[in-house]
Amino acid sequence: MSVNRPLILISNDDGIEAAGILSLVAAMDGLGDIIVAAPLNEQSAVGHAITMRDPVRARPWPFRGPSGQITAYAISGTPADCVKLAMDKLVPRTPDLVVSGINHGPNTAVNVIYSGTVSAATEASILGIPAIAFSYCRWGGGDFEASGRIARKIAERTLKGGLTPGLLLNVNIPDLPLSDIKGLMITRQAKSKWEESFAERMDPFNRPYYWLSGKFINLDSGDKTDIAAVEAGFVSITPIQHDLTAHQAISDLEEWDWS
Repeated sequence: MSVNRPLILISNDDGIEAAGILSLVAAMDGLGDIIVAAPLNEQSAVGHAITMRDPVRARPWPFRGPSGQITAYAISGTPADCVKLAMDKLVPRTPDLVVSGINHGPNTAVNVIYSGTVSAATEASILGIPAIAFSYCRWGGGDFEASGRIARKIAERTLKGGLTPGLLLNVNIPDLPLSDIKGLMITRQAKSKWEESFAERMDPFNRPYYWLSGKFINLDSGDKTDIAAVEAGFVSITPIQHDLTAHQAISDLEEWDWS
């Protein structure tokens, strides 16, 4: 690895063998030196969980990109663990960019809170590294070719221009051929919620267990939200941050009688 080339760290939450991360590695090929640090097993919807009461193990993993063999580690932890461990033990120097994904399914609206893909990028932003989370808005399989092309374009521009410290980009790519994608749109996170329920079932020993299901509800009619952009055929780029302070509420709370 050369200090004259950008160093790009790649992670995800779908696991080191997921189709999305293979496409993201291919998309980053030629932009710089690449290191992969991704969960050994799927870690979808773990949010920003970190492992504290169990050891975290990193196993060298055979990973081949378009230009040949890539240094890669399969990690027995969460996406946030992967970035933390990589930064402390696995990378030779601070990466110039961390990219996460390409996630199998959208990470729009409230899903940002639950997403391991976004959390890997968030951890990088906490550590002061420019970071991007990429999601392909189709559950299950699909063709990642357009997503990879778009990921490269956005990564290239981010390497060139940088990001304000503490910010990361959450990118959602519609399930369309590249020729049908209308362009890029800078968006805000839509307001939404999940209407959830737990189905109760019985195991063979007649003990109850519960299986989560839910329906996603978009509560936002705005036309520049991440959801609206994807539905209209645009790539949504939402700048997000790990500072969760509701700054607009501070002055209101200061006026309360706290005595």
